[in-house]
Amino acid sequence: MKTYTIKEISQLFQLPSSTLRYYEEMGLLKNVDRTPSGQRIYTEDHIGCLKAICCFKRAGLTITDISRFFTLEDNEFTNIDEILALLYKHRTHMEQKLEEITADLIHINEKIAYHEAIKKAIAENRELPSWREFMD
Repeated sequence: MKTYTIKEISQLFQLPSSTLRYYEEMGLLKNVDRTPSGQRIYTEDHIGCLKAICCFKRAGLTITDISRFFTLEDNEFTNIDEILALLYKHRTHMEQKLEEITADLIHINEKIAYHEAIKKAIAENRELPSWREFMD
């Protein structure tokens, strides 16, 4: 089984080592073995867990929510309704963020088109365009 050092995991996830130690202290990263000299040893299971943690953090879950999810998942058959409720709640949050980001991207693209048209009009010595022409 392939193992990883804290430095390798830190680089892989672009997280400071202190964050990885914090996740371990909070019980999010479980069963982190150590070498005889005390170095942490991470496995593919830890990588899977960190992928979930990073995803959940981007989705807006707090450390408390993430900890609750992993606690529920320890007995997923008993806690399936709570797990699904937590995931549905945060899926809705992500869908709202996606709508906002999409609207912002549309606005930025309109601004780019407008300013490119201004640049072209200046180069061709033509009348400058109106912003209203570019609004969706």
